[in-house]
Order: sequence, then C-alpha cells, then structure tokens
Amino acid sequence: MSKLVPFLKWPGGKRWFLAKHSSLLPDNYKRYIEPFLGSGCVFFHICPERALLGDINKDLIACYLALREDPYAVEEILECHEFNHCKEYYYAVRASRPRSLAAKAANFIYLNRTCFNGIYRVNLNGTFNVPKGTKDSVIFDDDDFYAIASALRGAKIRPIDFEKLIDEARTDDFVFADPPYITSHSNNGFVKYNEKLFSWKDQVRLAKVLTRARDRGVKIVLTNANHDSVRNLYKDAGFTLTTTSRFTSISADADGRQQFEELIVTAT
Repeated sequence: MSKLVPFLKWPGGKRWFLAKHSSLLPDNYKRYIEPFLGSGCVFFHICPERALLGDINKDLIACYLALREDPYAVEEILECHEFNHCKEYYYAVRASRPRSLAAKAANFIYLNRTCFNGIYRVNLNGTFNVPKGTKDSVIFDDDDFYAIASALRGAKIRPIDFEKLIDEARTDDFVFADPPYITSHSNNGFVKYNEKLFSWKDQVRLAKVLTRARDRGVKIVLTNANHDSVRNLYKDAGFTLTTTSRFTSISADADGRQQFEELIVTAT
C-alpha cells in the first residue's frame, strides 16, 4: 500500500523522524510491532502486511478497532459532528458516553481535532477534560478512512503494556518503539520532567525488554530523549546510537524557537 496520512494529532509524533531518518527502518522483516501506537505515524508510512499494534490507552485502541471494522459508520458520525460543531456542541460531545464502538471512535477523533493543541489528557476519574481549541475543521481533505481500515486489516490491535507486546516479537520481526518523553528539559531535570509521562523504572524496563528481543533476532528502532542516563542504558547493552537535532518552534519570535537533540537507538 502507499503511504497514508495519520488521522490523529498526537504528542511526540514522528513525522520529523520519517523526513530525516526513514533510511534507518529495515527493508525486510516478518512482522511490524509498535507498542506505543499513538498516531501510528510510522505504521501508516510503511503500511506493513502484518502488524502487532498496542497502547495502554484503551480509548485510542478502541478508535483503531472501530476504524478497522466499520470506517463508513465512523465517517458518517464525524460528518454529523462537523455540521453541528460549535463551543456548546464540543462540550456536549466531551461529556457524552456513547455505547457503540463507531460513536466512541468518532467522538475521539472529533475531540482530538478540535480540542486545545490536540492534547490528550484525562482527570483522576479517567475522563477527557481538555478545553475546546481554536481549530474548527473536523473532516480533512486528506482523510481516507477506508484506506486506513484496509491498512489495519492485517494488524492485531491490543490495549496492552509495552513489555508484554514486545515479548511476543520473534526472529526477524521489527519493533519500532517510541515511548512518551519530552526533550525540553535541563540535564538535571530529565527524570523529574518525564516521570509522569514515562517513569524511569519504565525506561529501564523498556531497555531490558528490547535487549531481550534483540538477542532473539528482532530488529529494533527506538526514539528517545538524548540524555546521558538513556544513552547509557542502550550503549552498555551494545545497541547502535545515533544523535539527531531538530528545531521546535514554540513561539512566533525567533527567540522562542529552540533546537532539541533526540536519540535513535537501532539494532537492525
């Protein structure tokens, strides 16, 4: 299949990675495995015939499952959301609890596209609580939910912890791992700023499960923050480390644009 555009905006998306480093992705593998699915940027770029996709976000996984099973129903409800979209309607949808899988998926996509900065955040009760943003587009010109459904038909999709998913990888499978992390931190503040996103214990656990997979003959590509503590986890385990820089504009002023370094870890 040809490359597809991700249908979600997700923090830490990897379009920059594909633009600069797609050559690091292996050409040949038996099965594609992605344990931190998010927007599925790399998955939709390569559209593998066989895949194992996972994420601990159950609402996200339900959205993918709905699109795979009935893209027509999801798109039909999205068109209704677009017709009715306004401030009052946004908050009514945010407060609603639909029963059908298609309605849940349509709500998820609608809120993702119209909430503030595409943020996914829930309160202590697990309820999505991001306010309405400034963008009003619900249906995009490049939406192709039927092609997305076709791409997902060869995939097993699970709400599951990353370790359990990666432990299923076998010789010549390919794991692309993109755990949650931020790069705008001081060296001394890495753990503090990232702890709520992805704890240090999880970073260590991820390094260990990827090392086990590598030792079974699994091909690995990992993106992470370029921090000494992270580098040491993979350098000591014998992985190949590549440092890359990218600019992130967080302001209209030149002073607000910053360059961040990220780490790419490979065993291919």
